[in-house]
Amino acid sequence: MSEELNKEITRRRTFAIISHPDAGKTTLTEKLLLFGGAIHVAGAVKSNKIKKTATSDWMEIEKQRGISVATSVMGFNYGDYKINILDTPGHQDFAEDTYRTLTAVDSVIIVVDVAKGVETQTRRLMEVCRMRNTPVIIFVNKLDREGRDPFDILDELEQELKISVRPLSWPINIGAKFKGVYNIYEQGLDLFTPSKQTISERVAISDVSSSEVDRLVGETDAAKLREDLELIEGVYPEFDKDSYLRGEVAPVFFGSALNTFGVKELLDCFVQIAPSPRPVQAVEREVDPEEEQFSGFVFKIHANMDPNHRSCIAFVKVCSGKFVRNANYLHVRNGKQMRFAAPTAFMAQKKNIVDEAYPGDIVGIPDTGNFKIGDTLTEGELLHYKGLPSFSPEMFKYIENADPMKAKQLDKGIRQLMDEGVAQLFTNTFNGRKIIGTVGQLQFEVIQYRLLHEYGAQCRWEPISLYKACWIESDDDEALSAFKKRKYQYMATDKDGRDVFLADSNYVLQMAQSDFPKIRFYFSSEH
Repeated sequence: MSEELNKEITRRRTFAIISHPDAGKTTLTEKLLLFGGAIHVAGAVKSNKIKKTATSDWMEIEKQRGISVATSVMGFNYGDYKINILDTPGHQDFAEDTYRTLTAVDSVIIVVDVAKGVETQTRRLMEVCRMRNTPVIIFVNKLDREGRDPFDILDELEQELKISVRPLSWPINIGAKFKGVYNIYEQGLDLFTPSKQTISERVAISDVSSSEVDRLVGETDAAKLREDLELIEGVYPEFDKDSYLRGEVAPVFFGSALNTFGVKELLDCFVQIAPSPRPVQAVEREVDPEEEQFSGFVFKIHANMDPNHRSCIAFVKVCSGKFVRNANYLHVRNGKQMRFAAPTAFMAQKKNIVDEAYPGDIVGIPDTGNFKIGDTLTEGELLHYKGLPSFSPEMFKYIENADPMKAKQLDKGIRQLMDEGVAQLFTNTFNGRKIIGTVGQLQFEVIQYRLLHEYGAQCRWEPISLYKACWIESDDDEALSAFKKRKYQYMATDKDGRDVFLADSNYVLQMAQSDFPKIRFYFSSEH
């Protein structure tokens, strides 16, 4: 194995930031970019004179609704490290997008609002991390606002997220009296000055009992800090990096992302303890990042990264070897060799052409319809990376063309947006009508908005009462055709032409399952 490859792998940190909407995830992402020198002014300036929005939320509808609906990828260098952040949609209607993103990262930072604590969405995402033993760091945010007692928050994190925690920094008061954070990991005191643009002062303290602490934060707070720290040492075991890497213990940091406070402490500790790219499980075997041969998989497809050019981009996570521009790679699913002349790396919206990429990096490849989510690229080996599910939708609507002159644009828009995996398209075989299935109401709005603004196509939604879409298969052709004859009004195909049964109630579905024992019903299509 080449030394260069090893060095590049060791210095990479690829992670996702996940949280409930409004916990401050996008702000934290932006502050990390600020420290990486990737942006020079924080976009959190929301005065009317300066209309800047956070660099990671670049889709129009996100700016309007203030939520992240697309996963953006940002890379930057920090000291000797190359950091790749994947910012995920916090909104629950886009949970599926986030699940897929979690297959492409080596660790996760969870943002929790000090006042609201752990919310449903965060719990679900933690389950996905637990399934994959992904190491987790928790950032408790918004300490400059009134919130709950830090010890209560720690208890709640342990109960709700079912993981042991270990504070590596500790707040001195919260809300209006918030004075700063003591950094347990590096033994230093960070004093808080509320400001969105400057970074607070750091005082190195080798001993908490020194009178210096009293001078800086006042005697009462100094005494409480010492008491708290003693309690922490008594209650929580020493921080152990290996148990963090195994996903058994989550280090906790406190701060205020909006005020750029506590963020650098988080980042400095993160680059030291977080894992570099790890082996990835393919169907055939486990693939080690240090292998010489390149391999990677598509975990996301995004239409219209640039509204001036109607193009899609496939996001490829490099799993092993080195990706090189213009080299020949095998697209495993369709057996073709492909070359990529303009692969890009992202700094939010700014794309740069890259000549090479290493394990842990995310490369954007211009896509004219060759890729599907879950596709694998290799140097010839037939590998299939697994575990990118697409769940059965829970809400359905007919999509109709509202402007007959724009039928072509509408078709193209629907096709590209469905390739992104934001929603699923079913075509009813009985009447040929198109049905869109999503996991949440917000997705219908996003689709309608994007069709209009990115493709110039107008659509309207019509109600349809459906309970579930199930993919069906059978080894018995007669049974399959008998089922399709009996249920012909409820049969459809998905965008890949697979048979789908649209059950209009739970009862109908159960009856179908018992009447047709030779048919297998699936509620998720493994891509």
